[in-house]
Amino acid sequence: MPLDRLFGSRGSAQVESFDEDEYVELDEITEEESGEVKIRVHTLNEYGDVEPVQDMIRNGDIVWVKIKPLRDKDMTDLKRAIDRIKKTVRSVDGDVAGIDEDWLIATPDYAHIHR
Repeated sequence: MPLDRLFGSRGSAQVESFDEDEYVELDEITEEESGEVKIRVHTLNEYGDVEPVQDMIRNGDIVWVKIKPLRDKDMTDLKRAIDRIKKTVRSVDGDVAGIDEDWLIATPDYAHIHR
């Protein structure tokens, strides 16, 4: 018998009975999900505008970020802002990609960017 191989041969086919009192029935754990995916658009006009983008990513939203205004103003601040967005995306196991020269897309863990 296959069970004999797992538990060893006991001479005869003995089946141990278990009382139902030894087990506890657990209710199914479900998460409430609306099934909606939020896609947001945000513009980086200055370095401080990166915080709302980080909050949106942490909340599970897909974010299109327009980076052109900050790129035209200060390239150093743009690089710092993109680094912060990348760190946030990494922390939620998401994905990030540059689209054109003017846009960046950041996704949470449930969405991945096909390249």
